[in-house]
This record gives sequence, structure tokens and C-alpha cells, in this order.
Amino acid sequence: MDLETGVYQNYAKKESWRTVLILAYQSLGVVYGDLSTSPLYVYKSTFEEDIQHSETNEEIYGVLSFVFWTLTLVPLLKYVFIVLRADDNGEGGTFALYSLLCRHARVNSLPNCQLADEELIEYKKDSIGLAPQSSFGSSLKSSLEKHRVLQRFLLVLALIGTCMVIGDGILTPAISVFSAVSGLELSMSKEHHKYVEVPVACIILIGLFALQHYGTHRVGFLFAPVVLIWLLCISAIGLYNITHWNPHVYQALSPYYMYKFFRKTQRGGWMSLGGILLCITGSEAMFADLGHFSQLSIKIAFTFLVYPSLILAYMGQAAYLSQHHIIESDYRIGFYVSVPEKLRWPVLVIAILAAVVGSQAIITGTFSIIKQCSSLGCFPRVKIIHTSSKIHGQIYIPEINWLLMVLCLAVTVGFRDTRRMGNASGLAVITVMLVTTCLMSLVIVLCWQKSVFLAIGFVFFFGTIEALYFTASLTKFLEGAWVPIALAFIFLIIMCVWHYGTLKKYEFDVQNKVSINWLLSLGPSLGIVRVRGIGLVHTELVSGIPAIFSHFVTNLPAFHQVLVFLCIKSVPVPHVKPEERFLIGHIGPREYRLYRCIVRYGYRDVHKDDMEFEKDLVCSIAEFIRSESVAPGSVNEDLVKDDDKMTVVGTCSSHTEGVQMREDDADKIEAAGPSELKEIWSPPPVIKLRKRVRFIVPKSPEIDTGAREELQELMEAREAGIAYILGHSYVKAKQGSSLIKKLVINYGYEFLRRNSRLSTYALSVPHASTLEVGMIYHV
Repeated sequence: MDLETGVYQNYAKKESWRTVLILAYQSLGVVYGDLSTSPLYVYKSTFEEDIQHSETNEEIYGVLSFVFWTLTLVPLLKYVFIVLRADDNGEGGTFALYSLLCRHARVNSLPNCQLADEELIEYKKDSIGLAPQSSFGSSLKSSLEKHRVLQRFLLVLALIGTCMVIGDGILTPAISVFSAVSGLELSMSKEHHKYVEVPVACIILIGLFALQHYGTHRVGFLFAPVVLIWLLCISAIGLYNITHWNPHVYQALSPYYMYKFFRKTQRGGWMSLGGILLCITGSEAMFADLGHFSQLSIKIAFTFLVYPSLILAYMGQAAYLSQHHIIESDYRIGFYVSVPEKLRWPVLVIAILAAVVGSQAIITGTFSIIKQCSSLGCFPRVKIIHTSSKIHGQIYIPEINWLLMVLCLAVTVGFRDTRRMGNASGLAVITVMLVTTCLMSLVIVLCWQKSVFLAIGFVFFFGTIEALYFTASLTKFLEGAWVPIALAFIFLIIMCVWHYGTLKKYEFDVQNKVSINWLLSLGPSLGIVRVRGIGLVHTELVSGIPAIFSHFVTNLPAFHQVLVFLCIKSVPVPHVKPEERFLIGHIGPREYRLYRCIVRYGYRDVHKDDMEFEKDLVCSIAEFIRSESVAPGSVNEDLVKDDDKMTVVGTCSSHTEGVQMREDDADKIEAAGPSELKEIWSPPPVIKLRKRVRFIVPKSPEIDTGAREELQELMEAREAGIAYILGHSYVKAKQGSSLIKKLVINYGYEFLRRNSRLSTYALSVPHASTLEVGMIYHV
């Protein structure tokens, strides 16, 4: 599948208001599902243990004031008006901020980066490449570029935020569905209710995860209407409660009530902030899901619908509770108690649907961020299935899906109450926000080139608010908050071990690569018999000859007439345009028929299927041969190591005026061609083949005889077939290494390697055309 044609339209930013409003409507189901269901559990979690609802109403008014100002300052002010502007070519999230910083400060966790990558269109955005205006910005940039410790700290900070997002993907479905189902408590006795609530929640969660492989696009059209109906429902109920029970509840929006709240509750009030914090769960989704929508559409949806609906919902609950102080039992403070009795069952159904939608959004977001980590070499390779051929970003990861389900069920069955689930979820949410605040302060200085005092003000203002909630959440460590810390620690260890092992393996490849001079000394035949066909030697190196090839040459009596050293790598941009996909160059003289091909993907790009990829690869090599013939040393050439000249070549669809390749049945080929093009045919085969290959080359400008012969040989090799040569490496710590390194490499990395998938490229390779050779790497 190829989703490239739809990725680069940027449809949302330059379209009409009608398109923006449609996107704002669609964003309700994807972005705001989690945030909109928070009224189900905020008051219940807040009044669960640390504070009591009294007849003075100081507690409920203080909580309402905190909720109002937290929603106003964090989602509205911080995210809508500031953080959304820090997009990475339209993409958002923790890795988008990290990617921006990597490019501006030339800090990169990927080992095989090249100067040619900096010429990518999406790499050069805004003021990239310009020195920061302030002296502090310049010194900060140089410090990041010089000190590896700072680079690793920046990477670990981004990974911590990522791990907490994964933890949120486990906790959010549990608390959302469990809180929605808790509406059953008003229809039965507490003795019966505790035996019904957990099984019903588990059944819904199992069904939710079991349906993930179908993809959200099949039921996605229902998401936005469900969330819209839910928002209208809670705002209408809130408005009814305000007018019916306490029209003066709006006075509690004054910050003065926060002061009264702390004055009365003191330490208990501070500890209860962990429950109030839950009112902003899902705010990070506005930034993380930016790539599917636009800044304006997300701002409109939140500012004019989600924000006022949530405020009315919280005010309505406070208005009802301010007139109801005699609580029959401890579970009566909650969302459903403020719903008129005749509406409770319909509202319960809508709440469960909204909770499922919110859970679906965070699960999909977890899949997406794990794919980004894997692309940047920070997570073991997993099987990624694209569930939609039309909608970009709709992916499904089976292993992660079932792991999330098991952990989510464990949390639900283990905790069985919203208080401990809320403590766990709150810590995960606020940690992600703190990481975003830290990274944003660097973006303000390095990327936006603003004053350092503005960055300090940003960190001080929002960091103080988030630190207050963070410390309150940490006090609940033994009451559930340990779960996200434990999960984040496990995932962080996995990511760091995998990243460290990957770097060491690449360093070994670089140190043991074969000199090109050695290869050239073998002569055009490489000292062996060259047989028909194309040999693709997969390597992580962007320059030089991998050591595994010398192993082939030494042990194999024959090799293919066309050899391509293929490197498929990720670059720190969300997408690479099709016209910049390939970097191609000759290795040695033309008659050697040796090519280096570097295929570049962004961290959110979709890798093509093998047949489409093969066609693009061969066609791009043909276009490189033609362009080199008509304009030697032409534009878009970048010098890399070992003096290999690499030329930027796009996919077949991106150079329609260049070489095009056709593959036809041998007995159905027609000799006619376009008048402005001329065809180069492969000679009739001795044995009838299933496919014949032809290149359609523009008549003007004329290519020389050498290029024509090279194209002819490439066609013959394509018809004979493609063989894939893959290296299978075993990484071991060398003698004399420290105990920690031996544990990390010999046991940690090796365990992850054995239990992870092959690369996406290797997965799609036909097994009959594959040759694997094992090597032991001592790093």
C-alpha cells in the first residue's frame, strides 16, 4: 500500500472555512474523547479520601475553582495558544518536539545521518540553519552539539514522556470504561454492584481490544457524533443543574475560593489535587494528534465546544452537590448522582460509548508513538499493520495491542475503584505535560529564537502549576501512583537497551567496513563469476562496503550482474516527499554495475509493499543512469563519505517526465510506444519468462551509448529476478567489557533481538529469494 500521495496535501491549512469546520467536527472523536469523559470521575476521585463534602460548600467551590482555572491555563492557554504552534511540519507530540530540537541543534540519535538529509524540504523549515539571535541561544546550541551527555539527557527526557504516554494507553481505557459503568451503582445495591461493575468493564475492554485489528476507519464515522452527543448531553445537564439547584455557583470560579479551599483543608486539600488533575487528562492529545488535522480546526473545536461544555458540566455537578450534603454512602458523590433520574439509563449508554471512543483514541495514539520510537531506533521492531489504504496513520500493532489489553485488565481487576486508577492515571498525565514544558522551553530558544527570559517565564509559570500537581500525585505512590512509574521504568529500560545495542552494532559495522579500494582492486568481475539478476545487499551503512559482503565474495563462487547496496533508514522528519525518497550513486566505475541506494523514510511514513518497492527501486536506478548520462555532475548531488557521489532521485510517480518502467506478459507485448518517448527493450529470452521489462525513456535529451548499455543490462537483470542478501548478526560484548555492558548486550539486547520482528524491509522479502548469512559482532 502506498499512502504517500495523500500525505503531503496539507489540506487543512489552506482550505476554506467549510473544510476547517469539518475537520473540527471530525477531531471531536479522535482528539477529545478522553478529555470529554473526565467529568465521569473527577469529583468522585477528589472527594474519595482526602477531603469531605461539608455544608459550608467551601470544598466543592474550591474544587470547582481549581478545575476551572486548570482547564483554562493548561489545555486552553498552554496547548491551544502556545504548544500547538511548535509543530514539526504539521506533526505534533513528544517526538515532534524532539525532532525539531535535533534538527536545529544538529543533535541526532540516529547514527547513519548524512549532510544530504539536511537538504530535505521538510528538514529546512522556518529558520533552520540560522544561528539563534541571542548569545545564550548560541551557547546552548553549541553545548548540545558538543556534549554527548546533554544529548543523551535530551533523548532520555523524550523517552520518559513517551513511556508515560504508553502507560496512559493502559490506564485511560481502564478508568474511562470503569467510571462509565459505575453508573450501575444507582440501580442496584452496593453488595450486588461490586460483583457486576468489574466483569462488565472487563467484557467491554476485551471487546475494545479485540476489535482493534479492524482499524478505526471502519467505525470512525461514529466517533465524532458520539462525542458531540456526549458533550451536548453533559452541558445540557450542567445547565439544568445550575438553573435548578444553584444559579450563583458561577461565583466559585473566582480564584479566592482556591485560597479558602486550602485554608480549610490544608494538607488534605493539597493531596486531593491528584483527583482534580484528572480534569485535564487527554489534553496532550490535542498536540499528539495534530498530524491528522490542523491547528485551526483543533483550536476551534476546543475553544467553542469542548471547553464551554466541560465548564458547564463541572459547574452543574458542583451546583447539585452544593445543595445535597447528606450522602447516603461514599460512592454517591460522582457524575451520575447529578443526572436527573429519568435520564440516567440513556446517559449511561452514551457515557459508555464515549468512554470507548476516548479509549480508542489513546490506544491508536499508543500504536503511533511506538511506531515513531521504532523508526528512530528506540524500540524493538514490531509488526505494524496499516488498517487503511486511504487514511494515513491508521495502524495496528498486534503484540502491543494484546500487551495493553492484559495490563489494562490487570489494572481494572487489581484496583477495582476509580481512586487508585485516578492516582495512577494522573501521575502519567502530569509527567507527560512536564516533559512537554521542558522541551518547549528549548524550542522557544533554539527554534523560535525568542528571548531566554520568555523561555524561563514559560517554564516557571506552567512548570509551577504542573509541579504542584506532580508532587500531589507522588504522595499517592502506594495508592496506585506506583503503576505508571513501574510501567515507565520497564519500557524505558527496554528502549535504552535497544538503542544502546543498535548504536554499538552500527559502530562495529563502521569500524569493520571494507575499503572501496579493496573492492576496485578485484576488477569489474569482482574476481568471481557474475550471473544474471539483481543482488540487493541490505546494510545499515550509508558509506563504505559492509563486512558481510567480503564474507560473501570469499565464500561464494558467483554473484549477480547488478549489485545494489541498499540502506533503508529513518530521518528525523515526519515525512519524506516521494521526489526525495532515494539517494543513488555508483560505487566505482560504471562498468562494475555497483550501486549504492539509500532509501529515506520519515518517522511517520508508510513503508511500501515489496512489489511496489522493487519497481520504484529499479525505476529510480534507471532514472539515475539517464540523468547522469545527460547531465554528469548535475544538481542535487551531495558528497558523502568515501567520495561516493549521491544523486537525489524520486519514486516513479514523482518523475513522470523521466524514465518509466513497464512490466508485461511476454506474449502480450505491443511494439508501439508514445511519440515523444522511445522504448528500450530487453532482448527475447531463450526460455520464455512470465514478465518482460521495458524502460520508456524521453527522446530528449539523448542518452549516450554507455548509459543505453547500462539500462539494457539493468532490464535483463530485473527480468532474471532479484535476490535479497540479509545479514543475520549476533551481538556479543567483547572480552574485558564491564559487567553492566555484558548484561546489557549479551542478555538484554540479545533477548530483545531474538523476540523482535525483522525489519519492515526483511518482512516483505520473498523467502525463496532470500539469502541470510550470520555473523558475530563483538562490540
